[in-house]
Amino acid sequence: MAPDARLLDLTRLVSRLGKGPATGIDRVESAYLEHLLVPSTPVFGLIRSAVGYMLLDRAGMWALRDGSIAVGKNDIIGRLAYRRDPARGRAEAALRRVAIARCTRPLLWRMLRQYLPQNAGYLNVGHANLDHACLAQVHRAGLRIGVLVHDTIPLDHPDFARQDSVLPFRHKMQSVSLHADVVIHTTQDTRRKTERWLGDFGRVPPGIIAPLGVLVSPPVPADVPPVLCFAGPYFVALGTIEPRKNYSLLLDAWQLLANIEPTPQLVIIGARGWANMALLARLEALPAGGPVTVLHGLSDGAVAALIDGSQALLFPSLAEGFGLPPIEAAARGVPVISANLAVVRDLIGDFAVYLDPTDAYSWAETIAKHKKPAKPEERRMTPPVWADHFKIVLSRM
Repeated sequence: MAPDARLLDLTRLVSRLGKGPATGIDRVESAYLEHLLVPSTPVFGLIRSAVGYMLLDRAGMWALRDGSIAVGKNDIIGRLAYRRDPARGRAEAALRRVAIARCTRPLLWRMLRQYLPQNAGYLNVGHANLDHACLAQVHRAGLRIGVLVHDTIPLDHPDFARQDSVLPFRHKMQSVSLHADVVIHTTQDTRRKTERWLGDFGRVPPGIIAPLGVLVSPPVPADVPPVLCFAGPYFVALGTIEPRKNYSLLLDAWQLLANIEPTPQLVIIGARGWANMALLARLEALPAGGPVTVLHGLSDGAVAALIDGSQALLFPSLAEGFGLPPIEAAARGVPVISANLAVVRDLIGDFAVYLDPTDAYSWAETIAKHKKPAKPEERRMTPPVWADHFKIVLSRM
């Protein structure tokens, strides 16, 4: 039975305003916002603010989508609550001016019951507000709850997460176990891992598998800095610089490749997330003009152009929830050399060469074989599309 309305949690998008390039989760929440604004089903947006919750109608959601709420004047609440985050303060001030309703946190259920029909669906795809107090009130208001769990890496591999994030994430998954009516998984591998934890927490909600849509950006060579117009072969690694991305292995492999003439170039494209001091020291010690370059802040068109011109995309990650870069590269006809992860095999199958992510010698050897200027005959994978994702999800929510 289709819901009479849908409520999309937009807290993460608001919290990320002014924080730099969009992350993978940001892009997913943006895709949901974009899609839900089009159908005729009534749609609302929920945002947790410094002083409670705000409810947006379609017009308010359009203002968030268009970015106009990020340039308005701040108010006293925003100035006091977000002294170190003025962009969010201004955004929340603008949203308070366009919200159709506001409430303190204990009265969320009453606000939702007043403005939304009971046969409504609440969608949380950004991992914000996954707490007992919020979800219990959403249920009290009569809404069904659908949660997209991107991954359980903080539980599977706590050493790959910030120490202060593991316990809060555990509490979020406990709340999902208790309250979710539907859990959305992006691959069979993530479903298996997520449901193992949900079972440990006492209840495994019904689940569906809906791969995320992948948009293949057109290349814009003009956006590529001239310093990156390599004369010889080069390889690209794409993703935030943090321990689980395993860039140390690539640095080890490039040390082994140093005696090859000409030494291929490695371009690491990614903002600095959090990383151990040893990796940071190695990256900072890279010589200017050497065979390894680290970049961030490039446009999507520049990244696409660099991937298109590379010999292969390198993906040595030790853990992933979805893994967009291998899909993007395979869809572009660019070879992929990846760590042997079940989630990557789920997504691109034999479009990749799979290697042990701890064996730098096998990576160096495989990279050397791929460094010939002429790439092998291209095979292009058909990537998953958002239309299929939403067809699966919205049939249940």
